[in-house]
Amino acid sequence: MIFIYNDYGGTHTTSMAAAYHLKKLPTSRTLTKDEILNIDYFNKLNHSDMGKIIFHGVDTEGNSVYTIGRKSSKLVVPALKNLSLLLQEKYQIHEKIVFSNTSPTVPFAMTMGGFLSRELKIDFIGVPLLVVGAKQCCHNILELVEHTKQIGKSTNSKVIVLENKRFK
Repeated sequence: MIFIYNDYGGTHTTSMAAAYHLKKLPTSRTLTKDEILNIDYFNKLNHSDMGKIIFHGVDTEGNSVYTIGRKSSKLVVPALKNLSLLLQEKYQIHEKIVFSNTSPTVPFAMTMGGFLSRELKIDFIGVPLLVVGAKQCCHNILELVEHTKQIGKSTNSKVIVLENKRFK
């Protein structure tokens, strides 16, 4: 199975989701500032990275975990879904693909911190706000990851798109 976590920038909640999925973060408590800032790709992607599918690793069950920043385009995930279905059919690929939207977990502090840090390059204000936001949403992201994994295991569809509206 292939898991692809997606959101606007692909560098905050998606990176956290990938890290939780790969068991790189503690799950029994709120994350520390250092744990958050040391997550692979957390607050490190730029405009040139948007639309790139970034590999984060293989989970304990042999599933590949990726992330993508889609900006405000509502067409990226449907296009990737259609491409995935086309490739699966044409080349008889039987790998299930799960797209999971992490946007519903994003708190206001993370939105503002991401804008200030990534867009305006004002890290001394943006990064502390990102840390506050990450601490606020880490439990929701963990819940989203567990939900994503469960749906991946229990659904027979070849390509699954999870909007995750219930995690707001």
